[in-house]
Amino acid sequence: MKKQRHRQIIFYKNYFEEFFLKQKEKVKAKIIWTFDLIEELERVPETYLKHIESTTGLYEVRVQQGSDIFRIFCFFDQGRLVVIMNGFQKKTQKAPKQEIEKALRIKEEYEQERK
Repeated sequence: MKKQRHRQIIFYKNYFEEFFLKQKEKVKAKIIWTFDLIEELERVPETYLKHIESTTGLYEVRVQQGSDIFRIFCFFDQGRLVVIMNGFQKKTQKAPKQEIEKALRIKEEYEQERK
């Protein structure tokens, strides 16, 4: 039986792929598992998908594998489409400012291309 999908994940350009290919197999598996969860659950817990404070529409996919924590930025387009952008390994309490700025630039680039 096919599972119902509440969202569809797409990857914008190769920003995410560059990050993903550098990860260990266990981390890749956990990222894929988390993406499946985001597509399938009607309400995704903040443990896995959280709005980034003081941004307009920027979210982070939250992945933890053992003691390693990863964040993958994304945003919604047309409500049900999750556009995946850059990712990084989290080493500090807050997401680094330059990573958020990079994500906002990519989002802006995407929106310009959609016009």
